[in-house]
Amino acid sequence: MRILEKDIGSGNVKVMLETDEDIWHLYNVLEVGDIVTASTTRREEKSADKLRAERSEKKRMTLGVRVEKIEFSEDDVRLRVLGTIETGPQDIGQHHTLTFEIGDHPLIAKSKWKISQLDRLDRAVKDSRKPKILFVSLDQDDATVAVLRQFGLKEIANIRSMRSGKQYSEKSKEDGYHGEIISKIESLVSENMPIVLLGPGFEKESLADSLKSKGYKGLHVHHTGQSGMAGVNELIKSGMGADILRESSVGAEMEAVENLMSEIGKDGLAAYGTKEIACAADSGAIETLLITDLKLREQDLDSLIRTVESQQGKVLIVSGQHDSGKALSALGGMAAMLRYKQ
Repeated sequence: MRILEKDIGSGNVKVMLETDEDIWHLYNVLEVGDIVTASTTRREEKSADKLRAERSEKKRMTLGVRVEKIEFSEDDVRLRVLGTIETGPQDIGQHHTLTFEIGDHPLIAKSKWKISQLDRLDRAVKDSRKPKILFVSLDQDDATVAVLRQFGLKEIANIRSMRSGKQYSEKSKEDGYHGEIISKIESLVSENMPIVLLGPGFEKESLADSLKSKGYKGLHVHHTGQSGMAGVNELIKSGMGADILRESSVGAEMEAVENLMSEIGKDGLAAYGTKEIACAADSGAIETLLITDLKLREQDLDSLIRTVESQQGKVLIVSGQHDSGKALSALGGMAAMLRYKQ
């Protein structure tokens, strides 16, 4: 994401959406009541004196829409903003839907920007410089290809080897099983993207050799007890490859929630529940405050965030789209790692 204009005094911020993740960040910044101005298409107004209605062509125009509803689809990473037209060349007061994709540059106008929303934009700018992580979790029979995005882990493909024991030659492996895996990942890999190969047995090492022979770099091989998505989650939760994962926002979030759950499990330095967290914040006991993005959309927590940050505490916003985010949601969407026991 790029910030094209930023005037907090007037409440206006204009951004450029450069990646799928930027669309996700925009979804978490927008609220009902905002005015979003963007280029869109709408049918031209027809003269009122025509006896028969004619269906006019859609034309491109810039409209400002007062937000009434926000819809985000994770599957195709699509954001739709529904509301009434407040500014533009026509149809003031009528309903319109803005749909956002990579390359769009919406202007967002708010009566008040929250700290968490401005931090989200800063995070989007920084995270856009970090590569995603591609996982291939496999054994002799099956391979799962997944991508770690800023808003969660996405399974892309599942491939079966369709081979039978020793009769399956190294050549047929290159052309068949490994060849199909490589064909799936070649459209996903971008420059400097880490590729993590994992699973039980030695198939991952064999695939690494196949990838190296085709010029792939940035390979990381890890042993896990399981393959498939279960293996990817095992890798993340166990801390294997932590240096790679920590480079991604999701990896840092998962690690933080895992540490939180460990402290809760042993009745250690952790707190959850609105009253408990408020008490810990007032006494300066919070080292790291974890909040889901869904909680932030539902509730204004700027006062709490200010209190924690004024006492040198950290605030980590966790995506509710991955397993760790869902675990935090089950605790009410908010929890804290403490400096000392309350």
